[in-house]
Amino acid sequence: MVRYRAKAGSLAEAVDHFVKVTRSYRPGLFHCYAVVDLPRTNNDLEQLFGAYRCHERRATGRKTNSSATVLRGPVRIIACVASRLHRYHSHDLAGADRQRWREVRASLNYRRQASVLRARFRRDPETYLSRLELLLCQPALPF
Repeated sequence: MVRYRAKAGSLAEAVDHFVKVTRSYRPGLFHCYAVVDLPRTNNDLEQLFGAYRCHERRATGRKTNSSATVLRGPVRIIACVASRLHRYHSHDLAGADRQRWREVRASLNYRRQASVLRARFRRDPETYLSRLELLLCQPALPF
């Protein structure tokens, strides 16, 4: 940009400002130009999440994403990406790794439980804390 500053005409001052600011962020500001096959923008990623958001909106009828996007987002977004790359049939699902499936389900259930507890606390903190105190004060062994 410094080389072609003279061709900028009335925008020459803007070029100077741009060069000054980009030097302060160096190195790594324009990392995409240093790596051969790195995309120049994140438009593909934005389009991918936009497609997921559109499908979610169409399936639920809601204008905004549901809270399930946060709780079950990793599974849903991977399913969205995978279904765009390859068309799956029922026999593809039959060969799934059941142990891995159980692990994913357990992690999702753990996250859901945490959300339920947070909601209970927000609804009635006094009751939640008193129950928690009762659990902590119980003797470990019966008398």
